[in-house]
Amino acid sequence: MGLECAARYSSPITNSLLFLQEEFLEYAEKAKTLPETTTDQSKLILYGLYKQATVGPVNTSRPGIFNLRDRAKWDAWKAVEGKSKEEAMADYITKVKQLLEEAAASA
Repeated sequence: MGLECAARYSSPITNSLLFLQEEFLEYAEKAKTLPETTTDQSKLILYGLYKQATVGPVNTSRPGIFNLRDRAKWDAWKAVEGKSKEEAMADYITKVKQLLEEAAASA
């Protein structure tokens, strides 16, 4: 099936999902430019949303009590477990936009 034929049969839902995925990837790159002053809590929120958007529900066991960093990341992912991948992508984009705006305002 050629591109013209595929485009003819693509639905608005498919197109909006592709747009969301593209925007998500764009903001995942922008997140790498967040200032070092970004709080750990904000970074954990982004981590959880990113994992939910890219992997889906938590698929590993919770790290042990002495592994605080990985445990905090796991908890952040678990906190958004009920979201669909699309919801997680949209929330991730919104959070990155918010953090970039905050960083620009304080610069």
